Amino acid sequence: MRLRRSLGLPLLAGDATDGLTDQQRTRLEDGLIGACREVGSALLAEGQIREGWMYLRPVGDKAEAAKLLGQIEATDENYEDLIDVCLHEGIDIGRGYDLVLERFGTCNAITTYDSSLARRPRSEQAPAAKLLLRRVHDDLVASVKADIARQEGQQPLGESLRELVHDREWLFQDNSYHLDTTHLAATVRIARALLDPDDLRLALDLTEYGRRLSQQFQYQGDEPFAQMYLANALFFQALLGENIDEAAAYFKNKAEMLDPQHHGYAAIETYIDLLSRLGRHQEALDAALKFGLGSIQPLGSAPPLVELASRSGDYSALLAHCREKQDLLGFVAALIQSAK
Repeated sequence: MRLRRSLGLPLLAGDATDGLTDQQRTRLEDGLIGACREVGSALLAEGQIREGWMYLRPVGDKAEAAKLLGQIEATDENYEDLIDVCLHEGIDIGRGYDLVLERFGTCNAITTYDSSLARRPRSEQAPAAKLLLRRVHDDLVASVKADIARQEGQQPLGESLRELVHDREWLFQDNSYHLDTTHLAATVRIARALLDPDDLRLALDLTEYGRRLSQQFQYQGDEPFAQMYLANALFFQALLGENIDEAAAYFKNKAEMLDPQHHGYAAIETYIDLLSRLGRHQEALDAALKFGLGSIQPLGSAPPLVELASRSGDYSALLAHCREKQDLLGFVAALIQSAK
């Protein structure tokens, strides 16, 4: 009301404002955003999470909202509101997901990830995937070490699963396991969203344990990861600079052999994504053109053609492809990007 009065407007927002000049409209809009920021910040300072976010949403400053939310301690009374705003509204996904893990446990955290995060950009998935991976890895290591200590009468050396299970086949006798095997399989799958080498090593370590499980716990994944632990191990190894050619050949074969009509495009997406993450951008672009991925929109995990062309620095093949396919939008996008 103070703002409207300073602009010489009626105090009630319901009154007509059709006759505003451009300057008045800009000042009014900026002032309304400022009012929302002031009120939203004040509400969050008082611990009113949903109410504060309602005002801060139109401001669009997620970093400021995350900073303010970070000053609110989670309690039994407000943790659901914090999860809703931090996780589901995307303000601080790491904190929101950590609260899900803490309050609801691993099973619900995996369900939440698949329902709320799996289709988001990889950068938004990563904070949650990292937390889940470290929780599951820590729990599994602790469980395995406790079992070894009971059987051998002393605490074992080593902090990796690979070290702990080496030459201890008896850990898996009689269909034994040390952590819910569905949680293990889901965590390995989710860890593919991660880029940090330390995280990838933990994910690879989980496959070292998983591949030793009884056959009844060797769950079949979706292609091209039907062989759950073998295929994921190859994927993680390649990203860590190990067995790169073997992994590239494995996923290339999957991309070429699996019919998209029956298996979808996941195998093709995975192969192209792997090549790009390995820095083999020209190969990734060539494969994407060969398999006919979209020029503008990404398809699953694979980057769009324009992005691959930008990474490789070669737009000529993409421009020819778009011309052949009568893809005007892709052609224009590639032309503009190449001019930069």
